[in-house]
Amino acid sequence: MVDDPLYYVMIFSILVVLVVLMIGLGAFTKGGEFNRKYANKLMRYRIIAQAIAIALILLFVILRKSGA
Repeated sequence: MVDDPLYYVMIFSILVVLVVLMIGLGAFTKGGEFNRKYANKLMRYRIIAQAIAIALILLFVILRKSGA
């Protein structure tokens, strides 16, 4: 396996995106008060988490490519 700590941080960030997305989709499909109250906030959190995950993936690829 990869011994790079950035790899594990990257994987964790991807899992955070997945969890936020699943909570948001679950709230959307169920509807109700929770969906009305938190749907936009959850999708904003997903977008922020996704941007961080993409930045970490790019950083990992750049560092791996340069041999660092």
